[in-house]
Amino acid sequence: MGEKRILSIDCGTQSVRALIFDSKGNLIVKDRRKFQPYFSKKPGWAEQDPEVYWQNACLAMRTVKEKNPEEWEKIAAIVVTTLRATEVLLDRNGDAIRPSILWLDQRKAKCTEPLRFFDKVIFSIVSMKRTVEIIRKQSPANWIRENEPQLWDKTYKYMLISGFFNYKLTGNFVDSIASQIGFLPFDYKNKRWEKSKNSWKWYVFGVERDKLYDLVEAGSIIGGITKKAAEETGLREGLPVIAGGSDKGCETLGNGCDNPSSASLSFGTTATIQITSPAYFEPLKFMPSYPAVIPGNYNPEVEIFRGYWMISWFKEEFAEKEVKEAEKRHISAERLLNQRLNEIPPGSQGLVLQPYWGPHVKTPEARGSIIGFGDVHTKMHIYRAIIEGINYALIDGLEKIEKKSKGRVQKIMVAGGGSQSDAICQITADMFNRPVYRINTHEVSGLGAAIIGFVGLGAYKDYKEAIKNMVHYKDIFKPNTENSRIYEKLYRNVYKKIYPGLKKIYKDMSKITNYPEI
Repeated sequence: MGEKRILSIDCGTQSVRALIFDSKGNLIVKDRRKFQPYFSKKPGWAEQDPEVYWQNACLAMRTVKEKNPEEWEKIAAIVVTTLRATEVLLDRNGDAIRPSILWLDQRKAKCTEPLRFFDKVIFSIVSMKRTVEIIRKQSPANWIRENEPQLWDKTYKYMLISGFFNYKLTGNFVDSIASQIGFLPFDYKNKRWEKSKNSWKWYVFGVERDKLYDLVEAGSIIGGITKKAAEETGLREGLPVIAGGSDKGCETLGNGCDNPSSASLSFGTTATIQITSPAYFEPLKFMPSYPAVIPGNYNPEVEIFRGYWMISWFKEEFAEKEVKEAEKRHISAERLLNQRLNEIPPGSQGLVLQPYWGPHVKTPEARGSIIGFGDVHTKMHIYRAIIEGINYALIDGLEKIEKKSKGRVQKIMVAGGGSQSDAICQITADMFNRPVYRINTHEVSGLGAAIIGFVGLGAYKDYKEAIKNMVHYKDIFKPNTENSRIYEKLYRNVYKKIYPGLKKIYKDMSKITNYPEI
């Protein structure tokens, strides 16, 4: 397989990439296409035309072909990894009939019909009735059924973006088990559609069985490139399309996290912490572990909604001067800001941020907070407090994962935009008090997809062998003992007390302002 290549298509919220990898994990050719993340018809809404993802992916693929036609001819298979919890409504012809409602959309269905009596009793006993009601209202399918019933009736298949890509490439309504993360009646433990017709999942998520699609294991061949797809992408007709996994799951694989002793941190629009475990457990009650790419394993995860999105928020609200300076120096504003992180001491001189910038199913009334302001604080203190606040929340997530797994994570692997900064990686090592590993490419999710492809083609006998040959760590950041001590005290004595101390205030604010609606 030395001369063979895998083409990874990595579609995120803000851009799509076409990436060619070799069997040693080297990124050979890359093209990235940016687009407006979403449009909003009303405050809190976030929608995108699925064709924006597809057309930009086609453009990226054709550009890669033009950049290096010799490498293009070596492509042996294509693997898709995409953003999660974003569905597409397709008619019988496979055409999208409305824009996708993105994972960060905040609209809610009314769901006036009460829960079934038996389910209401059971959920009340386990203190999950409120959570189930919130999930039910957040399900895009329920909102569409209530507000656009004619479009729901017209829907033939209700697919995730990953399945939409697979259909556009092969003509088959098929998706990977390892991509099923969203408001769907999916049995995460058994990795299949919910088997019982009487399960609460069918009416809570609002999707009928006949609108769903076939599922296959990651690494399976979904089908071949159709003639139409070949014309649009430049790929050769019949090229195999291999089932991939979600963007976060592929990042975890690309980081080399194949057992519970290591954790993958994703510093993306949504920040997450994941491990790979052979045992199924729920880090947060009623929040499932997701199917891992590696057979027989799961990815227990805790997410921070709008994690590194807060960097964009900070730039827009506070960093106009730095943005202009960065333009003059022909570097990104993030790079300039990260160069200044070390001007602020660990702990931001007592400024602590809680990164609840968007409501979560488990904490729907929560808001973001920054406490500890004094006359010494500048906007760079706020910037560092954002980085530290996201990490505090991820540390809290790690503790929940370790408690349920009954094991300790020994090392941290990082991915996502924030991982490109040495300063952020060092802060992370200090805060987690564990070594932080960074691999030799920023395209970690794409690398994970390529690993799936080479295992699927039989280039490696299993994922362990593929990781050994394809994942290469270029940097290790070791924790500073004194900094770790400061962070440990701030985490235990300050950060952990913020939400319990402000919870009632958050609820009162929501009642008075009706935001966020709970």
